[in-house]
Amino acid sequence: MTARRPVAALAMLPDLPVRLFGSDAAERLGEVLDLLPGIMDSEGRFPGPVDEIEVLVAGWGAPLLDAGLLDRMPKLRAVVYTAGSTKGIMTAEAYARGVRVSTAAGANALPVAEFTLAAILLAGKRIFAISDEYRSTQDYRPPSARHARWGNNGVVAGIVGASRIGRRVIELLAPFDVEVLLYDPVAPDDVPGVTRVGLEELLRRSDVVSVHAPANAETHHMIDGAALALMRDGATLINTARGSLVDQGALVAELESRRLYAVIDVTDPDPLDAGSPLFSAPNLVLTPHIAGSQGNELLRLGDAALREAARYARGLEFADGVPESSLAHIA
Repeated sequence: MTARRPVAALAMLPDLPVRLFGSDAAERLGEVLDLLPGIMDSEGRFPGPVDEIEVLVAGWGAPLLDAGLLDRMPKLRAVVYTAGSTKGIMTAEAYARGVRVSTAAGANALPVAEFTLAAILLAGKRIFAISDEYRSTQDYRPPSARHARWGNNGVVAGIVGASRIGRRVIELLAPFDVEVLLYDPVAPDDVPGVTRVGLEELLRRSDVVSVHAPANAETHHMIDGAALALMRDGATLINTARGSLVDQGALVAELESRRLYAVIDVTDPDPLDAGSPLFSAPNLVLTPHIAGSQGNELLRLGDAALREAARYARGLEFADGVPESSLAHIA
């Protein structure tokens, strides 16, 4: 199938093109697209005319495709999104006007899953507790190193949500001697390597609980005080999904009691307000939303976007398209 070069524009933060595509970003994109100079900002402003744009190569900082912006871009037919969730850019109106969208969520899932895998294995080895106790007591083998459930041989990892990232975590856990429990009331029965259980059973049995559910009305504070109370003493909660899934007040209370541990990469709000109790909570590894693609990992997102742009130029369907039905439940 003969490729053509559709008229395209970038819509993202101004520093992203080089970080996504390298120093020769314009040249690489220009091989498959007729790229207009300039970058569209979050308000839909662009340094040139937009009525000929057929493809937006979008990323963090892109505008929402509302009716007003779509009216200005009557020829827009595709969005190649260089990040994960397309919820912040796509609308029902865009789908109604025939705009299709691809996502780099598959490429972005890998670093999140790698981060989660590392956190699960470190939690199983009780690294977080042992490090804190060793530094504070100078006891060569502090009490956490003598815990009955110390080590990753037979550790029980509970995965909440068989999302793209949740499934990747399950795949990465396969070579290890880890029992994997899965709670997801809507996922089909085709997730290998797991035991399907209810949420309460997962919380009671797991040494480590990792949350990978979407953020919506049904999942808001799904890990609340009652859920946290079900977790084993000394268990670890990992959240790399969305901050709203966890009741932070209830989590802080558990951390301050030193009954549970947590690895939290996403918060509510995100970023946190100054003086949030999470900053001073014990038994907590707190990171500023870095589990997803960062640094050189962004190049993987750019490569995925280039492949999708090339498919569109050849008249093919996106390999990782996002249907309108996903709008209701994507994070």
